[in-house]
Amino acid sequence: MASTLGPLFLSLQLAALTTLILVLLGTPLAWWLSRTRSRLKPAIQAIVALPIVLPPTVMGFYLLIVLGPYGAIGRWWVEVTGEALTFSFTGLVIASCFYSLPFAVQPLQSAFDALGTQEVEAARTLGASELDAFFTIAAPLSVPGFLTATVLSFAHTLGEFGVVLMVGGNIPGETRVVSIAIYDHVESLDYASAHQMSVILVVFAFAVLLSMFLVNRRLEGRSR
Repeated sequence: MASTLGPLFLSLQLAALTTLILVLLGTPLAWWLSRTRSRLKPAIQAIVALPIVLPPTVMGFYLLIVLGPYGAIGRWWVEVTGEALTFSFTGLVIASCFYSLPFAVQPLQSAFDALGTQEVEAARTLGASELDAFFTIAAPLSVPGFLTATVLSFAHTLGEFGVVLMVGGNIPGETRVVSIAIYDHVESLDYASAHQMSVILVVFAFAVLLSMFLVNRRLEGRSR
């Protein structure tokens, strides 16, 4: 049981922390993409969407280079903390944020696009700053988008394999998340343990997605 719960709790911790960071950082990015007329918008959107189309091993390889002790971010981190980012939980969080970025930004951007500009401009006309207009008008009206972004980011991070394997490896208690543990059990022909972990993930993912759809339907019913 301990061999099952350890990777599961580590995966939940990774997914929760990654989701929190993505919602905090993805919200201003999604708001900017929704409102800007900059010529750079298509390029930024393409960069954000890259993790969707790139194979996880490709994404993981370049993150391994960047976060490694000779990479730009990895070298700076070693100089500041004296520890390497690769094959550490901190490195996993950073890699997961890059890999799950579109699953937070795109639902939020869609929610902001659906608002239009009329309500926000009306608030600005009445003297509200853009920040006040966002928190009092845009954010409350975009709750379904925030919910979708949170659930998708969490679920996607929970099921990561390729990026986790490339950047974090398989260190028990540090980087051995549930997807890596399942792979290990299958390799060692321990199908019973692999089945146990897989069932837990399937049930959990179904419960989370069902909750999201039920809450979204209730919110849509209230808005009508």
